[in-house]
Amino acid sequence: MTENKFNLIEEKWIPAADRGLVSIRDIFTDTTITDLGGDAVQKISIMKLLLAIAQSAWTPADEQEWNSFGIQGMSRKVLQYLEINHDSFWLYGDKPFLQMPAIVKADRKSFGCVLPMIAYGNSTILNSSQIERALNDADRALALIQQSSFALGGKKTDNTIVLSPGYTGKNNAEGKPSTGRPGPGLAFMGLLHSFILGSSLIESIWINIFTSEQITKMEIYPEGVGIAPWETMPEGEDDSIARKLKDSYMGRLIPLSRFMLIKQDGIHYSEGILHKNYLEGVVDPSVAVNFNSKKTIVLWADTEKRPWRQLPALLSFMQQRTGSFKCMQLGMTMKRLGHFPVFTLWSGGMRVRSNAGEQYLSGTDDFIESEIQLSGAIFGESSLFIETLNQEMEAMDGVSKSLWGRISSYHKDLKVDGKEIANKGTGDYWQLCERLFQELVDTCSTAPDQAKEYRNKYLQFAFIVYDKYCHNQSARQMEAWAANRFGFDKSLLEDKKEAKIK
Repeated sequence: MTENKFNLIEEKWIPAADRGLVSIRDIFTDTTITDLGGDAVQKISIMKLLLAIAQSAWTPADEQEWNSFGIQGMSRKVLQYLEINHDSFWLYGDKPFLQMPAIVKADRKSFGCVLPMIAYGNSTILNSSQIERALNDADRALALIQQSSFALGGKKTDNTIVLSPGYTGKNNAEGKPSTGRPGPGLAFMGLLHSFILGSSLIESIWINIFTSEQITKMEIYPEGVGIAPWETMPEGEDDSIARKLKDSYMGRLIPLSRFMLIKQDGIHYSEGILHKNYLEGVVDPSVAVNFNSKKTIVLWADTEKRPWRQLPALLSFMQQRTGSFKCMQLGMTMKRLGHFPVFTLWSGGMRVRSNAGEQYLSGTDDFIESEIQLSGAIFGESSLFIETLNQEMEAMDGVSKSLWGRISSYHKDLKVDGKEIANKGTGDYWQLCERLFQELVDTCSTAPDQAKEYRNKYLQFAFIVYDKYCHNQSARQMEAWAANRFGFDKSLLEDKKEAKIK
């Protein structure tokens, strides 16, 4: 018999902002814990785990029950649930948390193979942070949770081990073991996830919990809430429990896309349950998707287009237009926030690239995240807020495109290929705009008629960037500089509809 060790309810292993590590129990009892720490993927993974625990303890029937129970009622239910299920949360033991003892037959790997920022195998080490180090129990628990949704696709999985008799999902067309598919929270390039955050972490969990009525309305989880896998683990990739997880909301929160067994000297690692993806009509509620286009499209994490720039798309559900993106996590929870003075919309993810089924981080790939504070007042004039914000983003984007063209044209006049320089320039421009964005959002919500006053600042930013990348020391430079710098037109700052009328 293996000794039970490191209980995730009691041990401190979850990174919290400005608090170091905290336990699951701490989160549901301490209202001074404001937010999760760690990188974007760690935040999403832990938020999904905490929501799974909360939904298992208490799924309100409807909004009335959600509101009447409140944060204290949810906390009470969760603490009772954790007491009853205490023995399901041991990281080590005969029934280790979210692990498959039978997968011990798979090859043992080092922990570095599952951590995206670690240089593994023949990967080039560029800095010391990429060097694999020994993990403590808290690190291992965090890595385990990440793998459930955000496992990288590739050959690191030992798919020669199949636990469900007759299951062929781990084989390729030739009948040989296939490469592991990416986790459903990651998909091909790295999905963008969004949540509403309150003034404390426990309030954020309460805001984001779904009612039974809401889960039914989603129409993509026929099994409803479902049963948490730590209560009843599947025995294989395609047994009755695994199939129910595929069709339940719980199965998207904790998808078990990898079967793992943690040992002191490494992990045994194989592909787990294969879930449907967005092209098959199923997504995490935290992902923005457009099912009404000719081909289903989603919002990806993009290091060159930070999440704040996708705010109009994330909030497009407020206009109730067909053919727009819908993020169920936002659409179903933001309706609760009309009386909140201020709340935060958090978006983040991890950008990856793929080659022959192998996923990895390279070049500009990285974790990204952003937070935008919004006022509950936007729900009174939601259409006006979104319309105003869209107009300002279009004006901002118009200046960006013109700036790219002007920098490129300047260098072309000097017989130099300026495309890469223009790309750097527009990147700097968007960084300058980001500093202004929260102030702009506040104006769009409280005084939309004054939002256009920011447009001259977009041009000022463009001039600053243009002068940085387009020099004017020599006579030839001065000629090219002047010819292109004064190509910026005030018409760029007009609304497109107004420009057409004129």
